[in-house]
Amino acid sequence: MKIPLKSTIRLGVVPTHLRFVGGLVPDADGKYPRDAAGVIRIVSGMQELCAISPVKFSCVQVSFFPGTAPTEVDELIAGLKALDLEVDFILMVGGVNPMNPADEDAVVAQLVPTLKAAIAHGARNVSSTSIEEWMSAKEARRDGAAFEAAVRQNVKVHLRAYEEAGLADSCVANWHLEFLRPGEFKTFTSLDRGWAFVSAANRALGRKFFKQLVDAAHCGDSGLSIADNAALIARIAAAGELGIFHASATTTRGCLSTDDGWIGALLTAMARTGELRQVFVELFDHADPALEMLRHLDPGHGIDTRDGRSYNEVCADALADIARRLNNLAARGIL
Repeated sequence: MKIPLKSTIRLGVVPTHLRFVGGLVPDADGKYPRDAAGVIRIVSGMQELCAISPVKFSCVQVSFFPGTAPTEVDELIAGLKALDLEVDFILMVGGVNPMNPADEDAVVAQLVPTLKAAIAHGARNVSSTSIEEWMSAKEARRDGAAFEAAVRQNVKVHLRAYEEAGLADSCVANWHLEFLRPGEFKTFTSLDRGWAFVSAANRALGRKFFKQLVDAAHCGDSGLSIADNAALIARIAAAGELGIFHASATTTRGCLSTDDGWIGALLTAMARTGELRQVFVELFDHADPALEMLRHLDPGHGIDTRDGRSYNEVCADALADIARRLNNLAARGIL
């Protein structure tokens, strides 16, 4: 049974369920993994998902790694657009610390080419976690003056990237920033801390270009309550700085049935603001080699939540779940 969407919210997928290793991450030559027929695995995976999904979704957020061959990016984007999907970019940064002034040039050097590629392909939105290095063993939580210094350095880095990539007069309308759970990050680990950067960056820029991405899973693992996060969402929206919503289950990052109320509560909080525009379903493969450190951080991340399904089938079920929630938010007059 097909599910028609009854609101104007754009529903999409972050195809991390297709795995980073063997799916999203290009090889040393900048080439994407391909299936037996020679099709880029991200494209063939999304072709299958589009075919089995009970709801027609309209957008996809693709992780974009520095060093990916331009011809590969061209083929990927063309393949996804052929599925009638709008493509947003998730800018990946690795091996450098955006909070460290000594790494400033290296961070900007990774961001600028991916931003320019997003512009070249007509992306309206880009997202990133480029405010802290992922799973850094060298970092400790920064508070007080050290936190303020981290925010200032991040503002400097991101405004440099903004200028050098030519974002001011580009097709890119917004840059959405995502915080991560404690352990993945040490400092920017909750919604209020992520927003501290977003608001500072917008003040420095003089317009509301940067937005706060809200990921239900990271909110649930952040240590703040549902009520705390809902109150922050209302304040961020009132400030004009609310961005994309990721519907993703706390800890397991698998089937949405493993979520303990966070997705529903925060999706409703986002809808009540009147500022919700995009919702992306995001799942992870519990055995993805790229996420081994996460499984050590929390064994819950390694639980197989498929219950006999393929990951594309789990994702299709998640799309149906979120479509029903959006439709009923509309029926209740919240959307």
